[in-house]
Order: sequence, then C-alpha cells, then structure tokens
Amino acid sequence: MREILAVLLIVTGLSACTDTAPRGGGDILVLGDSIMAWNGGRSIPDVIANQTGRSVTSRAVPGAQFDNGSTIASAVGFDIQQQFPGGRWNWVVVNGGANDLSADCGCGACGASVNALIAPDGQSGSIPAFLQRLRAQTGAQVMWMGYYAGSGTGSFAGCRDDLVEIESRIATFAAGRPGIHFVDSEDVIDRGTAVYSPGTTCIPPPVALPGSVPTSPKKSPRARTVHKNPQTAYS
Repeated sequence: MREILAVLLIVTGLSACTDTAPRGGGDILVLGDSIMAWNGGRSIPDVIANQTGRSVTSRAVPGAQFDNGSTIASAVGFDIQQQFPGGRWNWVVVNGGANDLSADCGCGACGASVNALIAPDGQSGSIPAFLQRLRAQTGAQVMWMGYYAGSGTGSFAGCRDDLVEIESRIATFAAGRPGIHFVDSEDVIDRGTAVYSPGTTCIPPPVALPGSVPTSPKKSPRARTVHKNPQTAYS
C-alpha cells in the first residue's frame, strides 16, 4: 500500500500542490470498494492520512458497485456514486467497477456493462458523468485509482481484460480533462510477486503504520474521518 501512496503523491502532487485547508465538505474524500476500504485502520485512506498529515474522510464500502440498481443497497453505501455526501473538497479519490462486472455479467460477456460504465471513446457513460459532476460540484481535484492485477484466481479472474479496457478508457477521458487524474496502481504492484490477505485473492495485506489503530473490515459500513493524528480511534 505504501507504494500505491507514492504513486498518488508523485503523479498528482497530493501532499503539496493544493490547498490543505478543509473546505465546506472537508479536505480529502475517498469513495470506492474493498480496495479502498479493506485492512481496517491500515487501508489506503489511512495511509494517505498518516503520510500526508491531512484529514481524509473515507466512505468506501467493501462490495460496492459503481452503479448499483438496488435502492436499498445504494442507501447503505453499496453504490459508489451514492457514497458522495456533497460539499466542497480539495481532493476526491475514487475507484470501482470490478463488483459491477462480477454482479452484472459474472465477469463473462461484459461488453454491455463495460460500455454502460464508459463508452468506447471514453467520453460518456456513468463513470465520466460522475467524475465531471464531482469536479463541478466540489471544485476538487478528482483522482481515479485503477486496479492492480489480482492473483488470476477467484471470482474476479475473468474480469481482468474488461477492467483493463475500462481503465484505458478512463485514462483517455482524464487526459483531456484538467483537474481529473488517472493513476494506475498496477504500475507499482507486481502480479507475480504480490501477496494477498488471507481469505482473498485480490486484496494485498496492510503495511505496518506507527500508531495505527486496526479496525474490523466486517463491521457495518459507515463514513469515517481519518484525522492527522494516527493514534485517533474511530468507528
């Protein structure tokens, strides 16, 4: 996870090139699925907060789809777009899409699902529309964090090619949009050497962070704010 953070910081200047004073909503907002939410007190949002000294609010929920058709599931965080609480932020960091492919098409014939998320030309679909809305409504720099390659086994094994295609389209979209950034975590995680958390084939284990407070990833999903002090407990 520390390597992912390094890419986020180097490519986008997250720690130094934007205002650090919280705006109406807060400083840094994280939306997404288990890649963002796993590992309790040592998740990606926790590492960002620990290493930058900035306040990070995470609304990411394990299992969340980018576009969830269930009103009930969406209301409790299982729709990434519905995780957005509104307000003005300095940065919004987002990921997603894998759970859509798993739920909608079983990581099989997913062409229609891919195109609904983002069109072949990378200019339309639910992902571009949401990223543009975030940029317009929050005034934030918006970062999409791409997936890394998993172990090649498990329920997401068949999603690989479609996720690569989705992220290629997102990169094209971001390249032409000031204030919208694409960062590919695959640049820093080697599929051949990655080690995954027990019971998963896609989530790397946490790194040790001084003073971090581990929490269970299985607890009921709720928004939480990671403060500058890594000793701070939260629920």
